[in-house]
Amino acid sequence: MNHDVVIAGGSVAGLVCAREVAAGGHSVLVVEEDYEVGTPEHCGGLVSAAGLEELGVVPFGGTRGHRIESAQVFAPNGDSFTIDSKRQGVLEVSRRELDKQIAHQAQKKGAAIRVRTSFQGVTGEGVRTSGGEVGCRVFVDARGASSLVQKDRTGILPSAQYEIYADWIRKGSVEVYLDQERSPGFFAWVIPSGHGRGKVGIAGRGINAAGALDRFLGERKGYSVIRKIYAPIWTKGPIKGFVDGKTVIVGDAAGQAKPTTAGGIYSSGMGGLLAGRAISKFLSTGKGSDLGQYQREWKGRFGGEFERLLLARRILERAGNDTINKLFGSITPEIVKEASEKDDFDFHVGAIVRLLGAKGSARAVRTVVGGELRRILGRSGQG
Repeated sequence: MNHDVVIAGGSVAGLVCAREVAAGGHSVLVVEEDYEVGTPEHCGGLVSAAGLEELGVVPFGGTRGHRIESAQVFAPNGDSFTIDSKRQGVLEVSRRELDKQIAHQAQKKGAAIRVRTSFQGVTGEGVRTSGGEVGCRVFVDARGASSLVQKDRTGILPSAQYEIYADWIRKGSVEVYLDQERSPGFFAWVIPSGHGRGKVGIAGRGINAAGALDRFLGERKGYSVIRKIYAPIWTKGPIKGFVDGKTVIVGDAAGQAKPTTAGGIYSSGMGGLLAGRAISKFLSTGKGSDLGQYQREWKGRFGGEFERLLLARRILERAGNDTINKLFGSITPEIVKEASEKDDFDFHVGAIVRLLGAKGSARAVRTVVGGELRRILGRSGQG
C-alpha cells in the first residue's frame, strides 16, 4: 500500500498536518499507536480561542470546556498574586475531543487514520509499521516528546497529571505553585474542567512525579482520583532541524511546546499546519526548498518568543525558594495589572518576567542569573 504521506502520531500537530496535506489533494495515512485518537490525554488543555480559530478549529459540543477567568500563582511560602485572564480569551478544552474533532476534519478531506498501529522505522521506500510496510514520499514524525528522549534526555522532565473530583476546584480559576524543592525547574498546577472537577499535575527535574503529586494532593484532602496519566515533557525549545531529507518533524517531537509550561496546542498545531502546507506544495513541485519553508515560517513566527521563554526558564531554574519568595514580596498591583492586560497566557512566567523589571526586584536574583537577566529584560521591553 502506498500513500504520498505517512504521519506517525494522531495528536493535534499530526492531525492538522494530515488535514492540510489531504486538502491539497494528496493521499495521507495517519498511524496512531494508542487504541483511540486523543488518548491518553497528556495535556492540561489550555488554549486561546483565537489560537484555535487560526488552526481552523471552532470547538463545539464536548470539545469546548469553559473560559478561564483568572490564574493564581503561589510562592513556596504561600504568598500569591492573581492575574485576571478574561482579556486573554483562554479556554479549557477536552484534548480527547479536540483531537477527535481535528481527526474528523482530516478524514473529511480524505486522510485515512489507523489506531493501534505503531511506527517502527523508515525504509528505503517508505516506513515500516506494526501493520506492515507502507510506501510514501514524505514521512511526518508527530509522535510527541517521547520521541526526543533518546536524542537529549536533559530536555525531558517527568510529569504526572491526575483528573480528580474535589470541592476545592473552582471553575474558571487556574492555580500554579512554584516550589524548587517539590518541583525543581517546573511547577505544580490545578486546571479546572468545571466546578469540583479538574486536572492536577506536577513536573520537575529528577523527581518521582507520581510520588510528588500524591504528596501535593495529600496536603489538600477531600478528593477522588478518576484518572492518572504519566508522560515526559520537553522544555528545551525547538530542535535544530525540522526537516531531514524526506522526514518532517512536527509538534512536541520538534520541540514546539513552550519551554516554560510545555503547553503547545497552538504552537505545535501551527507546526502541523505550516508543515502540511509546505508538504502539499513539495508534492506538487518536487522542490526540497518548499519543505524547508515550513521551518522558516515557524521560526519566523515563534522563534523570538521561544528564545525569551528559554531565558525565563533559565532564570527560574536557577532561582531558589528564598529568591522566589523575595520576588513575590516585590509584586505591586501595577505589575499584576500589566500582566493581566497582556494577550498571552503564559501566566506565571509572563508575570515573573515583568516582576524582574520592577525596581529592586532585579537585585534579588542578579547574582543567581548573571547576564541572562539583562538579556531577558531587554527582550521583554523592560529597562
